[in-house]
Amino acid sequence: MARRTRKAGIVARFGPRYGVRIRRRVQEIEEGLKHRHACPRCAAVSVLRRSTGVWECRRCGYVFAGGAYRPIVTTSFKREVAEAVEKPEPKEKEA
Repeated sequence: MARRTRKAGIVARFGPRYGVRIRRRVQEIEEGLKHRHACPRCAAVSVLRRSTGVWECRRCGYVFAGGAYRPIVTTSFKREVAEAVEKPEPKEKEA
């Protein structure tokens, strides 16, 4: 029987279902979840995901909030959030 994980990797469990693009997106997300990341406090590559948005360094014990799929949220997302916060509220007309 043919090996199923050579190209497919972690999404081989889906087989031919759902299409190539969706499987590739899922693969990128899930590989990011499983890999160890650098700790923002001690810089060791030992941060693992504890639960959704909660990340923990196995070396120094530092627990912090991050993204659901990555411990550090990208700058483009931070920029969108900052712009939404800085936007002034519309003033009401005085009658």
